[in-house]
Amino acid sequence: MTKTELRHTHKELRQKLSEDQVEDLSLKISNQLLILPIWHLEFYHTFLTIEEQKEVNTDYLLNILSGKDKHIVISKSNFSTFEMTHFLLTDSTKIKKNKWHIPEPVNGIPIENTQIDVVFIPLLAFDNIGHRVGYGKGFYDKFLSKCKPGTIKIGVSFFKSIDKIIDVYESDIKLNYCVTPEKIYSF
Repeated sequence: MTKTELRHTHKELRQKLSEDQVEDLSLKISNQLLILPIWHLEFYHTFLTIEEQKEVNTDYLLNILSGKDKHIVISKSNFSTFEMTHFLLTDSTKIKKNKWHIPEPVNGIPIENTQIDVVFIPLLAFDNIGHRVGYGKGFYDKFLSKCKPGTIKIGVSFFKSIDKIIDVYESDIKLNYCVTPEKIYSF
């Protein structure tokens, strides 16, 4: 399937999930994340859930990261450049939804891409070799291309992988892992 087809089908699949299903599946994904060999690192970037898009609820992940005393990094999106700036999430960080319903930091301590060890990535679909489909603006590909080479890229998905995304670009950055409620995919 093409990225456009996958965006359409997986957005529909997500919208069919009830709030209880989203919470249950998100908790299962967070429990699966605990199995990964990543918890010795320091800086963990995560997205904040867009509830209107029925994304994986990252509140569970945020609790894990806080409980392990990790540095949590979140982003603010610039829709004119399709780039993100990153900030350390602290008790004093103010969060506000932008016009696309993305929760973002209003303020905070800036963090460079090269400081980030692990990135948890929202996605709509992914294939058996680690390619992913997001919302199509390229924010994460630009961001990940500026991270250090060893940065671990982890997708989270309510759904299992598909065989192959047929319109992958050379600039698309593959995942190291994708975690679903039932399985951890390693690429």
